[in-house]
Amino acid sequence: MNSPFLFTRVGYSYVPTTNIDRSIDWYVSNLGLKLKAKFEDRGSFIAVLHYPHEQAIAVLLIETSEHRPLEIHRHGRPFPIMAMNCPDIEYTYLKLKDSGVELVTELTSLGAGEARYFYFRDNEGNLLEAAWSIWDPEDRIKADFIEEADGS
Repeated sequence: MNSPFLFTRVGYSYVPTTNIDRSIDWYVSNLGLKLKAKFEDRGSFIAVLHYPHEQAIAVLLIETSEHRPLEIHRHGRPFPIMAMNCPDIEYTYLKLKDSGVELVTELTSLGAGEARYFYFRDNEGNLLEAAWSIWDPEDRIKADFIEEADGS
């Protein structure tokens, strides 16, 4: 089979953790992701977590014995390793703040309000971004997330 494309999308994002079960609980309870699988691979555990969007990539928590939280340095300042889209960023900001999540920045607007974001850290110190923009695609939510939200 010859394809005109070498790649069609990002498949996964890898996030390190020194305690897989604690991180699974954190991502599920604070970010609303859903655990799909946990298994051992090459001497440590991996957890596959899904977002509600039908086409979203998965977050793979990778258990490691070395505590090295991820962040990028941009102009000498910490920058997040990934951004997660929010349909209602004000709600997300307040929910994380009320949950005790370490918020690194205030809610910030770009341009004339076309985009908004804030940075926060997960339970292992990895720097993440919550983001919203007028250019975000409309979400199509997976059925199992809808059923859970409806209480079915």
